[in-house]
Amino acid sequence: MKRSLMIVVVGLWLFSIVSFAQVRELASPAGTGSGQPNLAVAPDGRVYLSWIERLGEGRFSLRFSSLEKEKWSVPQVIAEGSNWFVNWADFPSMVVLPDGSLAAHWLAKSGAGTFEYDVTIARSFDGGKTWGKPFVPHRDGVKAEHGFVSLFAAQDGNLAAVWLDGREMKSDAHDAHGGHGHGNMTLRTVKIKRDGTLIEEAVLDTRVCECCQTSAAMTADGPVVVYRDRSDEEIRDISIVRLRDGKWSQPVSVFKDNWQINGCPVNGPSIAASGRRVAVAWFTGVNDKPRVKLAFSNDAGASFGEPITVDDGNPAGRVEALMLADGSALVCWLEKLPGGGEVRMRRIKPDGKFDAAITVSATGAARSNGFPQMARTGNTLVFAWTGPKVMTATMKLAGEQ
Repeated sequence: MKRSLMIVVVGLWLFSIVSFAQVRELASPAGTGSGQPNLAVAPDGRVYLSWIERLGEGRFSLRFSSLEKEKWSVPQVIAEGSNWFVNWADFPSMVVLPDGSLAAHWLAKSGAGTFEYDVTIARSFDGGKTWGKPFVPHRDGVKAEHGFVSLFAAQDGNLAAVWLDGREMKSDAHDAHGGHGHGNMTLRTVKIKRDGTLIEEAVLDTRVCECCQTSAAMTADGPVVVYRDRSDEEIRDISIVRLRDGKWSQPVSVFKDNWQINGCPVNGPSIAASGRRVAVAWFTGVNDKPRVKLAFSNDAGASFGEPITVDDGNPAGRVEALMLADGSALVCWLEKLPGGGEVRMRRIKPDGKFDAAITVSATGAARSNGFPQMARTGNTLVFAWTGPKVMTATMKLAGEQ
């Protein structure tokens, strides 16, 4: 079955608490068979949607559109190619920097092995009309896995990137069948100046889970990055690192679920921040009980309170988190149902209490349905995900007064 992107907008009026929301469909700018959506919000509040379209004969196109008066603009092409690594979980992204410039990343094959691919970045300084020559932000020259990227604006306004880096993993016979080989996947970062110069390269963690998404946010104290870690005992819980006074901290667990699993669950965390208030959402399957959890921090991620269970009992995970002005958080996830699933969202209040879940739309729960995306601009929430067709829905949310 062919797939296309689905985008729904939720109007959200924020006072001291959420009081009302309305769901309505937006016609997707993406063509049939598109996927891997990503949402980005510019400093001026404009929302950008990027996605991959399949052109046939092994060619792909990374495109984007911006939300203009509740309609998506005519799609523009960022890049096209035939040597790309296109994957349901390791999807491209786009970011808007404080100076208005754009940056986007995708993955390009570097060798014949299944997991031999590089992070590729291009930049635009004219609103996306033209894009500069693509470049690779890692300089190891090793044919290995490089992906699961988080792009963000550094404190000085330059572009920064965090990614999973497999240069220290060794290939073995399993690679021909889609395995990652053996050795340690690392978490690395670099800052990229406007002229393309790579500076402040650093290793953030020397052993992490091989294929879970990373997530980054900016706090009042500096940037923070969350990811799924990996211990020698195969405990794969969520860790956080923070940049303070030019130095990255040692990894610290957000919460010790003690989920021991001998393989990557392909289910990364999401972090959101407002000032020194931070929220981290994640999926865990400890004790064979799938759960989506959320934990708050009031000290820019240095410590976290006890986690709150967010899901409705049978989540697939694939989380996204946002912070609201009153200190509460919104979490979006995929809940599994017989024969499919639903994209759901729930608000968690600062005291840990939460509202009833909102069903954004029915969808599938297969890998091809990807990772739902959620973004906020002003009083509007925007969702994007991959499904069999564009859904329409209206919904009114009654909140506390």
